[in-house]
Amino acid sequence: MRVFSNGTSTIKISMESVVVVDMLEDFVGGKLACREAAKIIEPIRKLSIAARAKKKPVIYVGDAHLPSDPEMIIWGEHAMKGSPGASIIKELAPSPTDIVLEKRTYSGFRETGLDLVLRSLKVNTIILVGLHTHLCIRHTAADAFFLNYHTIVPVDCVCAFSPQEQESGLEYLHKFYGVELSTVSSILENWKKE
Repeated sequence: MRVFSNGTSTIKISMESVVVVDMLEDFVGGKLACREAAKIIEPIRKLSIAARAKKKPVIYVGDAHLPSDPEMIIWGEHAMKGSPGASIIKELAPSPTDIVLEKRTYSGFRETGLDLVLRSLKVNTIILVGLHTHLCIRHTAADAFFLNYHTIVPVDCVCAFSPQEQESGLEYLHKFYGVELSTVSSILENWKKE
């Protein structure tokens, strides 16, 4: 958040970006399908449409694995680079103005160029959505914290494999990374005031 002062009052300006993590075929209905994922598609779509209308960047970061990636030992092959499973689901297809980045680890920041993209766009607040709350959302939020981004997670736009993992994931994000937990409707209400 940038702060400006004219001597008598302080004005805070925040440039936000929606960062969509791993809304890919393999995670929604494929090899590592999360049955909860269907519930977050429409809220993410609604938020993304509103962000574009407000000229806020929408950035997709999704797995595009190579056979030698460390995750293969834990999860087996999934979202392999160039495969249909690594494709963004059609319901959330990026618009021509959106940015699409590939990742090979849990974090959306690690060696993806996301930090450079955000800084070049003067973004200081990310709205983190997608899969999975206790894994890739958690690790992306950790790196965002270390890089000094304010992070908002609308709870209706993230999910995990189980309700327990969802709840513990959200609690961890808030407690250890200062993530602001919100909802799509609350974010859209705030945008109306801009």
